[in-house]
Amino acid sequence: MEHLNQVNEKIGKYRWTICTLVFFATTINYLDRQVISLLKPILEKEFSWTETDYSSIVIAFQLAYAIGLLGFGRIIDKIGTKMGYALSLTVWSFAAVAHAFAKTTFGFGVARAALGLSEAGNFPAAIKAVAEWFPKKERALATGIFNSGTNVGAILAPIAVPWIAVKWGWQEAFIITGAIGLIWLVFWFIFYEIPAKQKRLSKAEFDYIHSDADENHTDEKQESVSWAKLLGFRQTWAFILGKFMTDPIWWFLLFWLPSFLKSEYQMEGMQVSLPLALVYTMTTFGSIGGGWLSGHLIRKGWPVFRARKVSMLAFALAVIPVISAQALGKVNPWIAVVVIGIAASAHQAWSANIFTTASDMFPKKAVGSIVGLGGMAGAIGGILIARIAGVLLDHYKELGHIEIGYYIMFFISGFAYLFAWFIMHVLAPKMKKVDL
Repeated sequence: MEHLNQVNEKIGKYRWTICTLVFFATTINYLDRQVISLLKPILEKEFSWTETDYSSIVIAFQLAYAIGLLGFGRIIDKIGTKMGYALSLTVWSFAAVAHAFAKTTFGFGVARAALGLSEAGNFPAAIKAVAEWFPKKERALATGIFNSGTNVGAILAPIAVPWIAVKWGWQEAFIITGAIGLIWLVFWFIFYEIPAKQKRLSKAEFDYIHSDADENHTDEKQESVSWAKLLGFRQTWAFILGKFMTDPIWWFLLFWLPSFLKSEYQMEGMQVSLPLALVYTMTTFGSIGGGWLSGHLIRKGWPVFRARKVSMLAFALAVIPVISAQALGKVNPWIAVVVIGIAASAHQAWSANIFTTASDMFPKKAVGSIVGLGGMAGAIGGILIARIAGVLLDHYKELGHIEIGYYIMFFISGFAYLFAWFIMHVLAPKMKKVDL
C-alpha cells in the first residue's frame, strides 16, 4: 500500500475516483438484491411461500440475470461504459421499487426478473471501467475495492431493511432502498468519462494507466467482437467455467444465510443483523486483500498469470473448512458464523482475481462481452444451486432433519473452488493474451 501511495502522489489519483463511483454502484446493487432475503420470514407468512416457492422467485431473478449479463455485456461494449452503466442502474432502481406493488407470488417473480435483467449490467460495466482506468498491476486491487461494495451492501441491508420494515412496512423497505440508485446517477454523469476524454486527468496519470506494453490502447475506438469468435478461445471457456462453478456458492450464501441462521439457531428479524454484518465485514477484507495479494506479487516481479493463479489456489483452499460449519456450530453458533465468514471472504478474494483474468486475457474491446458470458454462466449455476437447495431443504424439512440439507449444500460449497481452479488451469495454464 505504501508503494501505491507513492505512485498516487507522483502521478495523480483520479482513477480512484472512478473506482469509488463503481464501489457505490456495486453497494447499491447488492443492497437492492438482498432486501427480499431479509424480508423472507414476513413475506412467507403474507404469501404462504414454501421453500420451493422462494427458490422459484430466486430462480426468476437469476434466469433474468443470466440473460441480462449476456445482453448487457454486449450493449456496454457497443455504447460504452458511461451510458451502459447509467441505463442498467436506472432500470434496476425502478425494478427494485416495483417489488412494493407486487400482490402475488407471481408478481414478485416478475419484479425479481426485471431486477435481475437490469442489475446484470453492473459487473460488465464495472470490470470494463477498471480495464479502461487501471494498469494490470492495479486491476485486481481496484476490482477488490469495488467488489467489496457487495459486502457493504450486504452489511447495510440487514441493519436497515428489518428496521424500515418494522417501522413503516415491507413495501417501504423496497421503495426506499430502490430509490437510492437514482442519486448515484447524478455523480456518475458528472465524474465519468473514458481516460481519453477526461479533462480532469493529468498526462502523467493517463500515461501510467496505459503503461501495459501488451495492450492495444486504441481498443476503446474499435468495434466489439462477436460471441461466436470469443467462444472459439480456450481462455473464454476458462473464465466461463470458473464463474459457473463458483458464483453459485455466493448466490447460495446471499439468499439462504438468513434462513440458515433461523433454522439452526432460531435467529430472525433484527437478530440476524449482527451475524450477517460480521460475515460481510469479513468478506470486505477478503475482497480488498485478495485483490492486493496478486498485485503485490506482480510488483515483486511475478508473471501476471502466476500471481493470479497462486492467489486463487490459496483462496480455493480457504473455502474448504466451510463443510465443518454446522458441526462447529454445535459447540457455539458464532464459530459457524466465523467459518462461513471465512468461506465468503475467500470467495470475494477469488472473485476479485477471476474478474481480473478477463482483462488479463482479452483486449478492452471484448471485456464487457467476456464478463457477460462468464456472468451468465455463473447465474445459470446459481439457478441450479437454487433449485437444488430448495428441493433438498424442503425434502429434509418434511423429514424433520433440515440440517442434513444444509450440510450437503456446505459440502458442495467447500470443494467448488478447488475444482474450478483445476479446470481453469487446464484450459489456460499461462492465461495467454488473446489476439483479436
